[in-house]
Amino acid sequence: MDVFLETDRLILRRFTVDDLDNLCDLNSDPEVVFFINGGRPISRANNEQHLARILAYNQRANGYGFCAAIEKATGEFLGWFHFLPHEGSPPDEPELGYRLKKSAWGKGFGTEGSRALIHKGFAALGARRVVASTMAVNIGSRRVMEKSGLRFARTFFQEWPDKIPGDELGDVEYALDRDQWEQDEAARAT
Repeated sequence: MDVFLETDRLILRRFTVDDLDNLCDLNSDPEVVFFINGGRPISRANNEQHLARILAYNQRANGYGFCAAIEKATGEFLGWFHFLPHEGSPPDEPELGYRLKKSAWGKGFGTEGSRALIHKGFAALGARRVVASTMAVNIGSRRVMEKSGLRFARTFFQEWPDKIPGDELGDVEYALDRDQWEQDEAARAT
């Protein structure tokens, strides 16, 4: 197992070709993909294409990439996290993203994995700034960002291929700069 990072309750490991069924299961839940496409299950063919992109990216990731989230206690696939520079962004400004099974919601797994990735980004990967974004109406994801130490940065509007209720309110970006992270770490240490 290619472990990227461990927390108290999670193993974040690199994806393998054997994760296709995990992705298909995750992306077949209408509630899980609601803020992606309005709740339509994602086809196996699209999951295959996405997994191929994940595997290709992870081959050249330089410390960043996509990780399968595994619950330590059960070995269950809970979902995934990505932590990588967004296309067009500087290499020291990774974007945090996540998608978890509904059975994992509300249990702190999203916050736990996000905090660990943010810490690794600043402490080991030389990140200058970490960003994350979601629809303004996606309260659950926004809570994870806030609990992970990210702060509201802006509201923005972009075109999406699928009309999703609430998209007229735009998207929100949360961010954390290295200086603020260092201040937060120092405050936690005292």
